[in-house]
Amino acid sequence: MLVASGLSVAMKPTKRIADQGPRLDLETMIPKQFGDWRVDTSIVPLQVSPDVQAKLDKIYNQTLARTYVNSQGQRVMLSIAYGGNHGEGMQTHRPEVCYPAQGFSIDKVLGTKAIQTTYGDLPVNRIVASLGPRIEPITYWVVVGDVRTGFGLQMKLAQLRYNITGVIPDGMLVRVSSIDRNEIGAYDLQEKFVLGLLASLTEPHRLRIIGRA
Repeated sequence: MLVASGLSVAMKPTKRIADQGPRLDLETMIPKQFGDWRVDTSIVPLQVSPDVQAKLDKIYNQTLARTYVNSQGQRVMLSIAYGGNHGEGMQTHRPEVCYPAQGFSIDKVLGTKAIQTTYGDLPVNRIVASLGPRIEPITYWVVVGDVRTGFGLQMKLAQLRYNITGVIPDGMLVRVSSIDRNEIGAYDLQEKFVLGLLASLTEPHRLRIIGRA
């Protein structure tokens, strides 16, 4: 029992990825204009209730919420949540949890799809949420440390991989959505937006956003 207790203390993670290297700043890292896209300040992405926001403030170091518009007037909403001390609290910001907390219903859970990028396949989750006449197809993914992963068992294994080496991983959840009754067209637009965003980032910043396979 004494040996087991000693091992548990010795294996307790003490180093945080967030404390290594340059400080992450979502506001400057994500460009306000790239390709055919620019920030549209007239529309703000989904706003959370004060109680949910209080929970998010405890979980995340930074959040970013923007709406982009292209020359055709098509709009895409981008939301990024970054936590320097990654934990199960990230579940709070998962769209299947966050949207119903704002009164939305989850109409479809379409599972995982791989977006083919120049930097490898990016596995994403897709769902459709609605609130009255507002239909919102959503694409999202999560990164733990520098690893592309998912929720549930995949996330636990990614965390464990870091923990056993004494490292506390950071985490990032990226969400892209649009208000559109045509979900096929919405997902096609979101995919083009993601590809354009990734192409506009430097390699270190791109790695933070999508992680490694």
